This record gives sequence, structure tokens and C-alpha cells, in this order.
Amino acid sequence: MTIDAIVIGSGIGGLVTATQLAAKGAKVLVLERYLIPGGSAGYFERQGYRFDVGASMIFGLGQNGTTNLLTRALSAVNVSQEAIADPVQIHYHLPQGLDLKVDWVYEKFLQNLTAHFRHEEEGIRRFYDECQKVFNCLNSIDLLSLEEPKYLLRVFFQHPLACLGLVKYLPQNAGDVARRYIKDPQLLKFIDMECYCWSVVPADMTPMINAGMVFSDRHYGGVNYPKGGVGQIAQKLVEGLEKAGGKIQYQAKVTKILTQRGRAVGVQLANGKVYHGKRIVSNATRWDTFEQLLPVEQIPNNEKKWQQNYQKSPSFLSLHMGVKQSVLPGETECHHILLEDWEKMTAAEGTVFVSIPTLLDPDLAPTGYHIIHAFTPHWIDDWQKLSSTEYEVKKEEAAWRIIDRLEKIFPGLDAELDYLEVATPRTHRRFLGREDGTYGPIPRRKLQGLLKMPFNRTAIRGLYCVGDSTFPGQGLNAVAFSGFACAHRIAVDLGL
Repeated sequence: MTIDAIVIGSGIGGLVTATQLAAKGAKVLVLERYLIPGGSAGYFERQGYRFDVGASMIFGLGQNGTTNLLTRALSAVNVSQEAIADPVQIHYHLPQGLDLKVDWVYEKFLQNLTAHFRHEEEGIRRFYDECQKVFNCLNSIDLLSLEEPKYLLRVFFQHPLACLGLVKYLPQNAGDVARRYIKDPQLLKFIDMECYCWSVVPADMTPMINAGMVFSDRHYGGVNYPKGGVGQIAQKLVEGLEKAGGKIQYQAKVTKILTQRGRAVGVQLANGKVYHGKRIVSNATRWDTFEQLLPVEQIPNNEKKWQQNYQKSPSFLSLHMGVKQSVLPGETECHHILLEDWEKMTAAEGTVFVSIPTLLDPDLAPTGYHIIHAFTPHWIDDWQKLSSTEYEVKKEEAAWRIIDRLEKIFPGLDAELDYLEVATPRTHRRFLGREDGTYGPIPRRKLQGLLKMPFNRTAIRGLYCVGDSTFPGQGLNAVAFSGFACAHRIAVDLGL
């Protein structure tokens, strides 16, 4: 069989690319180094618990508009995923007694926030209304490849005002827009946290288009948890891929992208097996793609320039816990963010993210128990050069520091702990195959919105990148967008 596209890695970006191409009739092969698909959107099972590897807060599973990209990706290959609506996106526990919930209902959220900042009522509404404007522009157009001139022309003629709106916001960051309307330093810190909790950088470095998408979609399509766990999304995409005639191979670790006369023509696996394809798609990070899978001395100049603008985000220390139901008070929400000191927001172990998916889907844990997944930023350098004993001791010490902090929200957590597994940046590097266990790129300094973020094509002909190292960045719905765009560009290039 002539392979039209070989996709390296089965993260959500890679799977959306593969399924979109297969749905158009392309012959697609996905090569996955691990035993199951999904990458950081995967899962694992222990003692009756089904844990999500990464975050459980999922955008893109709504039913309306054009920004519900996960729903659209699934339906393109005739599969669907049952989802459970989460009425509150996040319950924030922040410094200076800033305790509030981001309600699905937009007006209710604005009321909750205004109750803490009465003097900024007008500024709050104007900032979040501007985010809504960005979202409405995005939500009125079909989100495909911005590298395809005919598509851009068609969309512009169909939706001129929406396109002009998006062009206006492309060079802007959320922090610049927030400061137009808001002066209160603590409220600006809150907006930093609103950005940091999904972009891993403060508002000044978060593109306004991304902020508009997240801050508004949570009140439109909402946060919806996939029944059976986040890993179900990747499993369903694989089912759809195979229905459409595509193939996936597991335990197929790609070690080299093969090139001839400056063009990508195939891949080589760790076992020496070679596959040739018309197009090669890397769902690995750009660091892994251009420094591991290709000869590092041949890294294209534009990739060197990209690395001057972007650096690896931290990885995470993750605590996967099984606890007795009695630990959680009656009105507990699914997602929490805990921070005691604004100055430590971006530091290792500064911000703690918490997901309790069993509040939405009790079947993920044994009867009478809940899952609590707590994770906090950590860099791999702190976990290197340790003996196995030192490594285990360091893991345990770090885990109990986090549990002690969680006790403030969930008193008695320590005593009612049934299961605990700790993952470090080394764990993420090992299982996800991402350099330093990073969760994607973040700007090295303040950049002009999304203007510096690369699209899917690369300087090497026939090679495309997809996932969080490409426009529009991190998050499941964002990498799904990247997958739609990548597949669209390849389909045009292949004449499909």
C-alpha cells in the first residue's frame, strides 16, 4: 500500500490529522511508541481506579458552533463520545481570601467576580465582553488551515467582519487588553491566573485570541467531561480512524525521519523497520522533531529562530490519589486551583491544580471512593542525577507537601487516602516521549500575540508538525484545531 501520510505519535493533534485525512480517502498510518493512544490525553488503571494522565478539564465537546473541535473530529469518522456537563469550570482558592467559582452561566460568573471587586464592575464586564468578541469571530467561521490561500479568501468573503476582527487581535496579548479596562493590581493578578491555569504563562504573554477562546467557550460550549475518562477521546478517534481505512501501530517508536534531497520521505523505527510515505507528520514536540528525529546539525534556520522566541514549559509533579468519599464536602466542585502567594504563581509547587473527575463520572473509581488528581509545575532538572532511593524519597516528600496544602480544602484527606501514585517530570518524559517531560512551548519573553507561532508546514518539504508546538498552542481543543489545519493543508497538497 502506498502511504499518503505517516503520523508520528497519537496525541490528539496527530489523531485529528490522521482521522481528517482518512475521512478524505487518504491512506494513513499512525505510529505510536506506547501501548495506547492519547499521549497526555491518555489514561492508566490501578486497583479499580481509572486515572487521566493529564488535565480533566475538557473544552471542545460541546454541540453548537464551530469551535467544538473534538465533537467535530469524532463525527467526521462516524463516532461519538458521551459527555457530562460540568456546571462550574474552576473553583479558585487564591491569596487575600479570593475564593470564587467560574460558573458556566456568564452573568453568574461576572457577578461572582464583581462581588470581590465592586469598584471594577465596569472594567470586568468590558474585558470579558471583549473576550466574547474574539470568540464570536472564531465561532462564526470554519477553522481550517491559515496556510491555504483559497480557504482564507473564501472565509474572508463569507465572514469579512469576523476575519477583520481576528486580524486585529492576532498581535495582541490578554494582559494588554485587560489593562485598558482594569487598574486593581489584585484583579490583574487574578486575570494572570485565569491565563496561567491553561497557558502556563501570565496574561502579558498569553495571546488574546487564545484567551478569548477559553474565557468565552467555557460559557458557550462549556466544560464537558467524557464519560469513561479523557482517554476515551483518543480511543474513539482510533476506532474512527480504523473504520475509515487508516491504521495505527503501537510499540512503534520512530527514531529517525528519513530525507532525500531535502525532502521527508519516510521514517525508521527503533527495530530498524522503515516506512515510506508521501507526507510525514510529527506530533512530537519541535525539540524532539528537529533535534532527535532529524540530524541536529541540519536544523533549519527558522526553527533556530523559533527556539529563540519559545522555550519549553515546565513539566508537572502529579499526585494520582484514591480517597474515601467522606473526604469531600457536599458542594465540592470538580476542578480547583490553589495558590497562597501571588509571587509564587509560576514557581515550582506554586500553583496546585486539582481535578476530581469522579464527581462527574463515579464509575472511574470503586464504589464509595473518589479520584483526586493534583498536579503542580516542576522542572526536570530538579529530578536528575538521583539514585533510585533518593528519587523515591524526594517523590514522597514532595507528595506530602502537596497533600498538606490540600488538607486546607479537604480536611481529613491524609487519613482517608486509599491509593497514591506520584509522577514526576521524569515519568512524563518516559511515557509521553516529550523532551524534559514538557507540556509544550511558552514564550521566552513578551511576543506579539500569536504572530510568532508557526503553522503546520516546515522548512523541510513533505514534513509537517502538529500539536502544541504549532498554531494556536496548548490545550486539547487547540491541538485539535492544529490537527484540522494540518490535515486540510496536506489534503490540498495531495490534491484530495
